[in-house]
Amino acid sequence: MTPALIGIDDTDNPDTRGTGYRARCLAGELEQAGLARIRGVTRHQLLLDERVPYTSHNSSACLGVEADEDLAPVIAYCRDFLLRIAAEGSDVGLCVTTPELARTAAAFGTAAQTRVLERIDAEELAAERGIHLEGLTGDHQGVIGALAAVALHAAGNDGRFLWVRNIRELTDQTVTVADLLEKTGVEIVMQMDNSPVNDLTSTVALGHWPRPVPVDGRAALLVEASNGADANWKVVAKETVKAYRP
Repeated sequence: MTPALIGIDDTDNPDTRGTGYRARCLAGELEQAGLARIRGVTRHQLLLDERVPYTSHNSSACLGVEADEDLAPVIAYCRDFLLRIAAEGSDVGLCVTTPELARTAAAFGTAAQTRVLERIDAEELAAERGIHLEGLTGDHQGVIGALAAVALHAAGNDGRFLWVRNIRELTDQTVTVADLLEKTGVEIVMQMDNSPVNDLTSTVALGHWPRPVPVDGRAALLVEASNGADANWKVVAKETVKAYRP
């Protein structure tokens, strides 16, 4: 099994669930089909500008997976899934590649967050770098976000995790740092000054919205000291997670 990245964008319309939800569904189906092991699903914020058509927040999603070196079966499954769930009026884009190739598109990912890009920009870059990129519905504008998603995920310090293994199942629970590192996809428990929580016996109140963020490619759960008697630490507020930059 080798690492691979799957970027998707523009799967929805105003009356349907968003791309992040679709990405989590795709992750579950890929594992059920035995085609991949999911390491994490990330959300990446792209440019908010009236010149850019988007449904609600202009975010795209990336699945970090481990799969066979031949990615053709994964590509075929993702294509079938996206065509099956694509909302009316959506402009679905799909990108499947390796982290190494995705990193060669790093500048494109950053540019998608700061200026208006064209579909041809994504298509030409993907063809040049040997990255699989295709538009599936509508006018294929989703290829921009799909390529940006894999580039930003590969860079390792952008966005937040929509899913890591077992973390959602622990919502509202209090667990030890050791259990988080052993039983979930969280790879480091970290304070806002980027210092790790090294005491594995200390406890963390996860609250209603435990969402790790990527820090140097690792899933980091951000915490702050808890004044309550039930835990040593608590997950920082949702707004803090959304605004965090490593």
